[in-house]
Amino acid sequence: MSYRSLREAVVDLEQTGQLRRIDTELDPDLELAYVQLRVQEAGGPALLFEHVRGCRFPAVSNLFGTTDRARFLLRHGYERTARVIEARADPIHALRHPWRHLGTPFAALRALPWHVGNGPALANRGRVADLPQIRCWPQDGGPFITLPQVYTEDPDRPGPMRSNVGMYRIQLGGNEYAPDEIGLHYQLHRGIGVHHTRALERGEPLKVSIFVGGPPAHTLAAVMPLPEGLSELTFGGMLAARRFRWTAVDGHIVSTDADFVIVGTVDPHATKPEGPFGDHLGYYSLVHPFPVMRVDAVYWRDDAIWPFTVVGRPPQEDTAFGAMIHELTRAMVPRSIPGLRTMHAVDAAGVHPLMLAVGSERYVPWGQRRPRELLTIANAVLGFGQASLAKYLLIVAPDQDGQAPHAHDEAEFLRFVLERFDPTSDLHFHTRTTMDTLDYSGTGLNEGSKLVVAAVGPPRRTLATEIPSALPLPAGFGPAMLAMPGVLVVQGPNAAASPGAVAQLCRAWTEAGVLAQTNGGWPLVVVVDDAPFVARTLANFLWVTFTRSNPAHDVDGVGATTQHKHWGCTGAVVIDARIKPHHAPPLEYDPRVVARIEGLAVRGGPLHGLF
Repeated sequence: MSYRSLREAVVDLEQTGQLRRIDTELDPDLELAYVQLRVQEAGGPALLFEHVRGCRFPAVSNLFGTTDRARFLLRHGYERTARVIEARADPIHALRHPWRHLGTPFAALRALPWHVGNGPALANRGRVADLPQIRCWPQDGGPFITLPQVYTEDPDRPGPMRSNVGMYRIQLGGNEYAPDEIGLHYQLHRGIGVHHTRALERGEPLKVSIFVGGPPAHTLAAVMPLPEGLSELTFGGMLAARRFRWTAVDGHIVSTDADFVIVGTVDPHATKPEGPFGDHLGYYSLVHPFPVMRVDAVYWRDDAIWPFTVVGRPPQEDTAFGAMIHELTRAMVPRSIPGLRTMHAVDAAGVHPLMLAVGSERYVPWGQRRPRELLTIANAVLGFGQASLAKYLLIVAPDQDGQAPHAHDEAEFLRFVLERFDPTSDLHFHTRTTMDTLDYSGTGLNEGSKLVVAAVGPPRRTLATEIPSALPLPAGFGPAMLAMPGVLVVQGPNAAASPGAVAQLCRAWTEAGVLAQTNGGWPLVVVVDDAPFVARTLANFLWVTFTRSNPAHDVDGVGATTQHKHWGCTGAVVIDARIKPHHAPPLEYDPRVVARIEGLAVRGGPLHGLF
């Protein structure tokens, strides 16, 4: 039986041993978030916080903390939804396998949004101050809604079937917000941005509805990149195996199954400071002007539960969202971009900083194998939906035996690239372009560069596994450590005090003839602040290397040359992944909160056994 509410899902998790109630009163300021982070790290259960200090509502977190639990919550409509997306992506395949897709043509019709006269979400009305004020990280600018479903319509073509539902963080307080105002943050390439632009062109406010809670499928629907013509409301209905129920109140659309609903308007030119906010790259998003929403009403159901998550350095709860998205949409990729077999946004690197892709190389089958079609595919990837935010795109084609690395095996994929790419010709930069709003390695908000590394053909080098015995390091550098075969991490001096140190290192190695061979065993060197930390795990290497570098500014090399505006090098590529003065600060726990919560987790304590 499908879930009619979030509470039904919570009860189901508890009855199947996948949820733990916490009856100790905890502070929504940092304490709930720290418990969630520690439990998620331990692979623990969903959490129902029954007593949130200063708030009448219970709160639930870690609902999607593991992919198994996410599949369990979505099981009622998951397979049918996957088949609908598969059929839309490849109609010919669906016609050739009619039994697999039996009923698929009507699944979306049966899941169309259902207009109702009233519903549980409208049982109570209050103010923004009544909502749980959960703050997750010490430098956050205030409390945030971290699992919202933000509903908007195109002012030129209104109506639920042409609406957009996205997950954009909502700041409930702090900064300069009045009691009836909240901050609305959205990143580049979001559907709400199109609607906001249309409202600006018309010189009128944009109506916004924010749904919190409801059937868990509605939460996933808000983050899904859907095929053209499939609305989030219909998708949410299919995935929940229950039609999305809605009504209109004073001109605002309301999800009647939601636990909470906030409705209001965004004035055409009203902005206020939003942030900071601890984000999923593992750093803070800083304060910037973003749209401000004037709240007309806040509603909640009688048995309302406030769902929340905590974002931070991956993996976190939203990692399961990425896994679900990949499973549901993988059939769309080869149909959307000819020649592309698969792509993978690397969660450990913060998602958008690193994209791995496998494509075809068919353009000149009789000649020397080198990237040609791969570059066409790479340009298409960088113009495709959320993939356009990729900062480093590593793309390969199968080798001469038809074997290609699995894009979700980061170690195997990197080895394949490092064995094959030619640093003199296979690095392709996009300078002064847009980048992810949350990435502060660039030259400004939404501004930075991209690097495509394309590799095809047989291996050109054997990757080294032992540190070179004679590796001259200028003053301030060292130690040098092995991160993985072919990759050295070298600890460098503080970037603020020595901004030109990496260029100096590259010149010194070029003059000394060190790591200077195109086919040498050390194709990549990464200069970092803490070499032992980066070398300790692959996850640490991916996170530091790709979140702390801006390709056009931070990629250098041994024997660097520029020919006809194409940059390359004859030896090792060197990436400067030190923290720069303009970078956002990394996320760190409040030691007082850590001490209190860890004290509650000792033997005999109310949190014992959770982490």
